[in-house]
Amino acid sequence: VHATHGGSFERADARTVRSVARTATMGRMHTPGKGMSGSALPYKRSSPSWLKITSAEVGDIIAKLAKKGMTPSQIGVLLRDNHGVAQVNSVTNSKILRILKGQGLAPTLPEDLYCLIKKAVSVRKHMERNRKDMDSKFRLILIESRIHRLARYYKLAKKLAPNWKYDSATASTLVA
Repeated sequence: VHATHGGSFERADARTVRSVARTATMGRMHTPGKGMSGSALPYKRSSPSWLKITSAEVGDIIAKLAKKGMTPSQIGVLLRDNHGVAQVNSVTNSKILRILKGQGLAPTLPEDLYCLIKKAVSVRKHMERNRKDMDSKFRLILIESRIHRLARYYKLAKKLAPNWKYDSATASTLVA
């Protein structure tokens, strides 16, 4: 295996190759970070023996929280912290969003797209008060480019209508 370093070829040892293979994850779009840290899921996929809540009870709690206007990730955090359900999938054999879709309570916009739009609206509001803030203007451009990229993906995945378009003027109504 050869690795280029400053224009010359050098022989790479096995440790270098292994470390390159380990860090070959997809990076973030506008920052140099690779996002290597994350939670490790338990190997055992079944529900823990000490958990006394049933699948139907979890489904009811999810529906009740969704009706209050909570997002799927907020529901997951609340179930983890208040009810001791580490993984909804291990208890119900179905993810939170799938349970919500089954009950007709799924959000119209995907959650990550919704959060990006919310962030763009708040930056735009900040820009109205602080016209000379050029860094915020640059960051707004980056946020909106992520929105357009994500929207393109969701249109291909048929999670958004093919004629859906992000418009900064009407974005605040999407998030309200």
